[in-house]
Amino acid sequence: MSSVLLTAPQMKTLMDTEPTVVIDARNPDAYAAGHIPGAVNIHDIFTFLATSSPEGLEELKAKFAETFGKAGLSGKETAIIYEDAMNTGFGMSCRGYFLLSYFGYPKVRILHGGYQAWLAESLPVSTEVPTPIPATFPLIDTGTDLMIGKDEILAALGSESPVLLDVRDIDEWIGTSSSPYGKDFCPRKGRLPGAVWIEWYRLMKPGAIPMFKAPEEVLAECATVGISKDTPVYLYCFKGARASNTLVALKSAGIENVKLYFGSWNEWSRDPSLPIEEGLPYAVA
Repeated sequence: MSSVLLTAPQMKTLMDTEPTVVIDARNPDAYAAGHIPGAVNIHDIFTFLATSSPEGLEELKAKFAETFGKAGLSGKETAIIYEDAMNTGFGMSCRGYFLLSYFGYPKVRILHGGYQAWLAESLPVSTEVPTPIPATFPLIDTGTDLMIGKDEILAALGSESPVLLDVRDIDEWIGTSSSPYGKDFCPRKGRLPGAVWIEWYRLMKPGAIPMFKAPEEVLAECATVGISKDTPVYLYCFKGARASNTLVALKSAGIENVKLYFGSWNEWSRDPSLPIEEGLPYAVA
């Protein structure tokens, strides 16, 4: 899994020696101001909201099979995804990695440190918008190998395994806000019953260019909530972006049995029949 993460010099070498499609997940304005040469801008990787219903998953597959095909991904090219920095885009590059992996794409990499890591190496940038050669995207059904839905979450409630791991920001975890889009964006605030919590920022080292912590450091963070290398983990956040960032960190640290509830709180909170925990977690009775 660690081979998923590329340094900027490694990415430049790969671009120079192998067929690649570079995907810039940032917003269009940031992309227009300057990007890695040849990169295509697909901000929908971050913004598209999905549900785990059969209809929702079919819409997700159709949407991105078309989008990635237009970007030139045929299965032969390595897809390389980047955002501005690992801790500022709510995990958008990792969300792109997760989507491509869920669709069965064979070769997906992430620029570790994002665009800021590229700039720090004084590598070239461009404002030119490329014209990709469209391809037929090779959509493969991976079932629930990576992505799970609300049915799998419901089945896991009340059991010790798998561990439900909430990686949202603190205000969402304690139930004072429903989402990064606004405190009342979703109809309910709270948590999945029985979930444990590691705020996604904790798995990255702060600094001029934030990077994921070393594997032993990630494992130390996970141990605080009872997660080891052998623990099955179900991840969630608001819409699967921060959870995708966490999935990459966990798998890079050797925690392999990790699945992501992609609909996350955006889906769960909108169904009043689904149980939630409200109020302050760990409050003394």
